[in-house]
Amino acid sequence: MRILAVDYGEARTGLAVSDYTGTIATPMSVIHEKGFNKLIEKIVEAVKENEVGEVVVGNPLNMDGTVGEKSRKCERLAERLRVELAGIPVVMSDERLTTVEAYSIVSQHRKRSNRRKSIDAVAAAVILEEYLDSVKNK
Repeated sequence: MRILAVDYGEARTGLAVSDYTGTIATPMSVIHEKGFNKLIEKIVEAVKENEVGEVVVGNPLNMDGTVGEKSRKCERLAERLRVELAGIPVVMSDERLTTVEAYSIVSQHRKRSNRRKSIDAVAAAVILEEYLDSVKNK
């Protein structure tokens, strides 16, 4: 079963997908969409096109573990995806510091001009890798 990770942003949303064994996370794409309903449509389309059986939405908790405004927005996204993807589990996963890690990864492998284009998809891959590791270790 493939798993899709979503790194939600109000202007850019990164997507990453696992292989069918749920072992490897790969950055997939960045959705440039500010409209919430249109973004939902594009994520649902990606789920269907990639035969996804589970969706992981990054949860940007505050560093002290509390829920902030961004976390509430991600929860709203997850709730909407649960409705639209009835039957496909949608879970939230702590994403604190994933963007920092993604910047580190991208800065080592991409030219400066291409970093911004891929950072959100790489952040989604980091979220997915952490999720896959947590499921493996249960």
